[in-house]
Amino acid sequence: MKQIHRRKFISQTALGFGVLALSTIPNGLLAASRAADIPIGFQTFPIRDILAKDFAGTLKMIAGQGYKLVEMCSPKGYENIGFGPLVNMKISDMRSIITEAGLSCPSCHFGSGELFDKLDASIEFSQQLGLKQMICSTFWLPKTATIKDYQDAADKLNKAAEKIKKAGMQTGFHNHSFEFVQLEGQLIYDALLNRFDPDLVKMQFQTEVINLGYQASTYFNKYPGRFISAHLSDWTTDKKQVPVGQGVINWKEFFAAAKKGGVKNFFVEMDLDKFKESAAYIHKL
Repeated sequence: MKQIHRRKFISQTALGFGVLALSTIPNGLLAASRAADIPIGFQTFPIRDILAKDFAGTLKMIAGQGYKLVEMCSPKGYENIGFGPLVNMKISDMRSIITEAGLSCPSCHFGSGELFDKLDASIEFSQQLGLKQMICSTFWLPKTATIKDYQDAADKLNKAAEKIKKAGMQTGFHNHSFEFVQLEGQLIYDALLNRFDPDLVKMQFQTEVINLGYQASTYFNKYPGRFISAHLSDWTTDKKQVPVGQGVINWKEFFAAAKKGGVKNFFVEMDLDKFKESAAYIHKL
């Protein structure tokens, strides 16, 4: 009979028991474990000043706080609001610097004009950067805009999204507070959801609208599969920004509903001094 080395026998036996143990864990617990390992990202807009001064150093610093993903803003589209110093950076260099910082960049914000009037250039930038999602930051319509104006803009984004999909990427739409107001008897956000093609345009939910009484979990449950990502921020009852987990939002409920909503990426969007505590809380959660 062939002899088996003691260490090999123990390791093989342990492996066998490990496989057996995993097979007896309820599927729900395994799913929860996988969900807890979701990589957390951050949006660059709140840190645009220091990012523009030291792109590589800032990314490495935040990656060191536990972040794995970064969501950029189009330098050309945001040139006059903080991203100007990055306009002349080669896209290949930008991508390399992001990778060297230990981050991935699946998503980027674009102004609606970039997607309506400069779509080919925006797609080329996105492909070179290795994006999976192109997010319309909003339509920036005037206060005098009607529901039809919003619907017309949604139709234009639907059309742009067809071309973006052919280029291998997903289009998204990001909300601000002004989409959560009533106009002609309708909530603008709901009117947009009803107008967007559910396959072509997914939503990126900004949790800050909790200050207006709207919860992300409500929308994730009401519109399953309609969301692609979310911007995370937390707030007190008197509308002061605090790190994720220290405000009024029920984050366990949020993450449970996010799966139903179809959310793929989570980006913290807060003041820099809230980043570290927010990441720590989310990882514990």
